[in-house]
Amino acid sequence: MSLLVVGLSHRTAPVSVLERAALGEDTKGRLLLDVMAAEPASEAAVLSTCNRIELYADVDKFHAGVAELSTLLATHSGVGLDELTPHLYVHYEDRAVHHLFSVACGLDSMVVGEGQILGQLKDTLGLGQELHTAGRSLNDLFQQALRVGKRAHSETGIDRAGQSLVTFGLEQMAQAVGGVPFEEWGKGKRALVVGAGSMSSLAAATLARAGAGEIVVANRTFERAERLAESVGGRAAPMDDLAGELSYADIVVSCTGATGLVLTADTVARATLSRALRSGGEPVAPIGMLDLALPRDIDPLVHSLDGAHVTDLETIAAAAANAPMAADVDEVRKIVSAEVAAFGAAQRAAHITPTVVALRAMAADVVASELARLDGRLPDLDERQRAEVTQTVRRVVDKLLHAPTVRVKQLAGEPGGAGYADALRELFDLDPQAVAAVSRADSPRTAVIPSAAAAVTPVASAASATSDSNRGRA
Repeated sequence: MSLLVVGLSHRTAPVSVLERAALGEDTKGRLLLDVMAAEPASEAAVLSTCNRIELYADVDKFHAGVAELSTLLATHSGVGLDELTPHLYVHYEDRAVHHLFSVACGLDSMVVGEGQILGQLKDTLGLGQELHTAGRSLNDLFQQALRVGKRAHSETGIDRAGQSLVTFGLEQMAQAVGGVPFEEWGKGKRALVVGAGSMSSLAAATLARAGAGEIVVANRTFERAERLAESVGGRAAPMDDLAGELSYADIVVSCTGATGLVLTADTVARATLSRALRSGGEPVAPIGMLDLALPRDIDPLVHSLDGAHVTDLETIAAAAANAPMAADVDEVRKIVSAEVAAFGAAQRAAHITPTVVALRAMAADVVASELARLDGRLPDLDERQRAEVTQTVRRVVDKLLHAPTVRVKQLAGEPGGAGYADALRELFDLDPQAVAAVSRADSPRTAVIPSAAAAVTPVASAASATSDSNRGRA
C-alpha cells in the first residue's frame, strides 16, 4: 500500500477558501469516480467536513498521483488550481497514516479533541464502500483509524481538551450575547435549528439538554425535520416558514448542505424588526446565531445588524486557536505514534506473506514429486512404511523452512524490511506469477508502506508544493 493524502484544512487555508472548496454529496461521488479513473490510483476516499477537504488514495506513482489528485480536487471544488495549490498539503505513506490517525483522535480538529470526526470518518468509508472505491487497503486503514480514535478517547482525557464544534460554538455565542455560559444563557429560550443532518442533530440534542424552552427544526425534507424534532421534544417547520420562525427565535443554529445562503441579511433584518415591534419599545436581546455550514448558511452582512449576533466558523477558529490544550493531548500523540509504528510493521509483514506462502507451496510440490518418484522406485512399500516415509520427508522440509520463514517475517516487519520478500523470491527462484496469485487470493492489497518515505512532501505548481510553513502547520 502506498497511501497518498492531498488536502487542505483550517490549518492551511482561510475559512473563505474552505467555504468555496466545499464538496456536496453528489460532488464527492463524482470526484471519487474520477480519481479511480485516473491511472495512478487503485483506491480512493474523500473526507469533507466543515474544516477540511482531503483525498486519500492508494497510488503506484507518487508525483503522478499528487498531480492528478490536486487537479481533480481543484476541478470538483471549483477553486482554480493556482489558487488552491498554496493551501494544499501532501502526506505520503507512513506520514499519511500518521495524519489520518491524528485526525481520527481529534488532534487536527479546529476544536482539539472533538469526537464528531469519528462519525465523519465512518461516513467517508461508507461512501467509498458504496461506490466500490475503497478496497482492502483503505478499508483496513480507515477501520484501524476508527479504532485508534476510540482508543484515544477511552484511554485518555482528550475529551477534556476540547468540546464538540457545536458545543464550543454555542459557548462562544452565549458569551458574546449574554456574557454567561451557554448552560445558563440557553435555558428557557426559543431555538431554531436549520437542517437535519448529523451536526444539526447534535445541536438539537445539546439545546434540549440545556433546557431550551422550545426547539423548532426546519429542513427542506419535512419528514427528516419531523423525525429530528420528535427526538428532542420539539416541532418541525417547513423551510417556507423559516422567516416567520426566525422572528420568534432567540437562538438559531444552521448547518445545511445548501450551496447558497439560507438566511439572507434582509430576512434576518425583517425578523429583528418584528421582534422589536412586538417588544413595545422594551430592549430586545439580539438573536444568537451559530452558522456551522460550509459553505456558510448565514449572510456575512448579518454581522453588521444590531439585532443579531453571528458566530461562524471563522469566529470559532479564532477562539479555538487561543484555547488551552490539556496535557492529555501528549498522551494521545504517544498513542498515535505507537499505532502508526504497529500499523506499518503489520503492513510490511503482510507484504511478505504471499512470498512465504508461495515458498511453502513450492516445497510441498517438491515433496509430492519426490514421494511419487519414491513410489516408482520402491513399489513394494506397505501403507505403514509409506506413511512413515511421507511424514519424515515433510517433517524435514518443515523444520528446514520454519526458522527462515519465521525470521523473515520478523525482519520484514521492521523499518527497511521491504527487501526481504524480493530476496526470498530470488534465492528460491520463485515464480512471480505464483506469488501474485497468492496475493490476489489471500490479500488483494498488500503493497508496502516503507518508513523511509515518512516525511511530508511539498506540492509544487500543478503537481506539488506546500511551503515549509504550510507543511509545518499540516
